[in-house]
Amino acid sequence: MPAPDLPPAMTDPADPARAVHAHLAPAMVGEGSLRGGLVVVIDQLRASTTIATALARGAAWVEPALTVDEARQKAGAMPPGGRLLGGERGGERIGGFDLGNSPDEYTRERVAGRGVVMTTTNGTAALRAAVRGGAARVIVGALANRAAVARASAGFGGPVHALCAGTRGALTLDDVLAAGALVDAWIALGRAFAGGDQARLARRLWQQAAAEVGGIGRALRESRGGRNLAHIGLGRDLAACGAVDVLGCVPELDQATGRIVCRCDGCAEPPASNAAARRSNG
Repeated sequence: MPAPDLPPAMTDPADPARAVHAHLAPAMVGEGSLRGGLVVVIDQLRASTTIATALARGAAWVEPALTVDEARQKAGAMPPGGRLLGGERGGERIGGFDLGNSPDEYTRERVAGRGVVMTTTNGTAALRAAVRGGAARVIVGALANRAAVARASAGFGGPVHALCAGTRGALTLDDVLAAGALVDAWIALGRAFAGGDQARLARRLWQQAAAEVGGIGRALRESRGGRNLAHIGLGRDLAACGAVDVLGCVPELDQATGRIVCRCDGCAEPPASNAAARRSNG
């Protein structure tokens, strides 16, 4: 029996330079699809949130390292008073490091004016994948700085991509939720969906969670990353990671230096009262 006729696949928007793409796991990135685009790397629990928080609180830069040894070597080549070592393995602070991967560890008193060499399980690999993929610009995004990132990137003269870091290469609910939040903001700012469904799926997940009382917090708690944090006694980090639109910092990777610096949209954290008003709905 012959196959039924199907409608042609939906093509990219009339202006491909306005296209919004989402890649819900590293393995779901098509060959060459990032080339020339602006890529927002999302490791919601917790590297993206922690990097944005550190820079918003005055850190001079964050330099990602893929391995623990690489992080130690980088830090060892720098004056000790001007840098900190931060990062995790298995969610927990690495022995001998100054800081872990909890946003609340990165206080203004601890990080202001200092650089941070950071290694995390998934976020660093995703940043490097974006660079290898030929991205013109690489930004770090999370729920906390979603609006600032969307505003800073909406006018980019090419396609924009939300790239989820995942967990050891696998799709994770928390990253997809944050990607959907960013896609929603891009669409509101006049961007257009590309032909694929990943961006639509992520946006739908975000809209459903945001519409429910406590939905965002619930989704984060139920995610693989959220369950892992609870298991190792770091469930308290979900409150900081569930805050939406509370940071004006737009962390961007300087591909010449390998360091992430803040491209400000009102960089400093807002007053606590304002931030609390925009916290997650649960």
